Amino acid sequence: MKMITAIIKPFKLDDVREAVADIGIQGITVTEVKGFGRQRGHTELYRGAEYVVDFLPKAKVELAVSDDIVEQVVEAIGNVARTGKIGDGKIFVTNLEQVVRIRTGETGSEAV
Repeated sequence: MKMITAIIKPFKLDDVREAVADIGIQGITVTEVKGFGRQRGHTELYRGAEYVVDFLPKAKVELAVSDDIVEQVVEAIGNVARTGKIGDGKIFVTNLEQVVRIRTGETGSEAV
């Protein structure tokens, strides 16, 4: 099993949710986060004063998936979250050693 973590622009969240639901993913976790990458934020004008916005709002989407659909999920997220502009985000895939469903005690892919 793998844990897929995607950091995306917040307005792309609904598109990502629909794309992974179409694949058959039943559960995702979403967290509102702030951060920056190479762009290092940007400057904005507020009431005539210029200030630097260091941390940009992002959405962090986490999904636990079986090994056989990892590439399909990564491709779906990448396709719908891509705008072609700086700050589109990243997708991380990590190994998931164990999953346990608390209610039933099921483990592994049955727990997802």
